[in-house]
Amino acid sequence: MKVIHKTYRFRIFPNKEQEVLLNKHFGCSRFVYNYFLNERKEQYQKDKKSDNYYAQAIET
Repeated sequence: MKVIHKTYRFRIFPNKEQEVLLNKHFGCSRFVYNYFLNERKEQYQKDKKSDNYYAQAIET
């Protein structure tokens, strides 16, 4: 049986206030992602092994 997935694309036009809030939100998300990515890289260089998402989430 074939499964058909539908997608929808929307274009948003935020006003200046919403644009500032979106930039802050994505900036914070980028910071958190890069912080934990760096943590994994350092751990891998040190131990040749790194935690997955679930192990990092428990520690934090």
